[in-house]
Amino acid sequence: MADDTDKKKQFGNRFLKNENDVFKHNAWDNVEWDETQENNALLQVCEHIKTKMPSEKAVDLENNADQYWDKFYTIHQEKFFKNRCWLFTEFPEITSLQNDKSNSILEVGCGVGNSVFPILSHSASNNIHIYCCDFSSNAINILKENSEYNEEHCTAFVCDITSDDWNSPFALESLDVILLVFVLSAIQPEKLKHVVRKFYEYLKPGGIILFRDYGRYDMAQLRFKEGRCISDNYYSRGDGTLVYFFTQDEVKQLFINSGFEEVQNLVDRRMQVNRGKQLKMYRVWIQCKYRKPTL
Repeated sequence: MADDTDKKKQFGNRFLKNENDVFKHNAWDNVEWDETQENNALLQVCEHIKTKMPSEKAVDLENNADQYWDKFYTIHQEKFFKNRCWLFTEFPEITSLQNDKSNSILEVGCGVGNSVFPILSHSASNNIHIYCCDFSSNAINILKENSEYNEEHCTAFVCDITSDDWNSPFALESLDVILLVFVLSAIQPEKLKHVVRKFYEYLKPGGIILFRDYGRYDMAQLRFKEGRCISDNYYSRGDGTLVYFFTQDEVKQLFINSGFEEVQNLVDRRMQVNRGKQLKMYRVWIQCKYRKPTL
């Protein structure tokens, strides 16, 4: 138990003050980039644009995105992602919902439940109901087969959130929290405005969006090879799934223009270290919170 407590205290609070200490731990938080590192990242991304994917192939990937995610979960099942227990550190709003009334959470892009099941296990209140949806029917089937899935407190359903009709199991203005963890990056950039407006419609006044996703120049972006770039900062992975890399301002404009109020918008720059190979790997994530104004 003491080891778990130490890990929780260290999460988000390990700062590299002496470069000689870099390989003493597996990760460092809030790592600053100098101008040279920023410029080198920009040059790499500019090279990606020069070898863009043929438009016909990109259109096929976008039109059949659900099939590529179905294939992903067919291959990996529930073994690819780890449970996101860090959610409660970064988003305490999840567990601070009022116990004296019914509360509803929606996780969009829930996959096989790596956020859902930690939330269910940490929910002290029986008044919280978790709705969760994913583009992949395979992911939802795997989630429902989990022994922790309880229909009394959780409703999982397949949904294309870019469509006009979600056929959702909840009403408009009924949700307290919408959780978006590495999901909007998988959507065609030109469809994001429509998606965010749908979130606005389903949230209660005072309801909140909790967002975490890939930031510009994240290690995953810089590692892309020739022919994987579809358009600026938008790529196809080797398995056919799509990913976009955001800036803070892009996320801000996306939500503010749809009527939300900004609560938080920050860049999480983290250095992950392979101590065995003496490698440094730089992660960049955007974390935001946006609230629907009260009437």
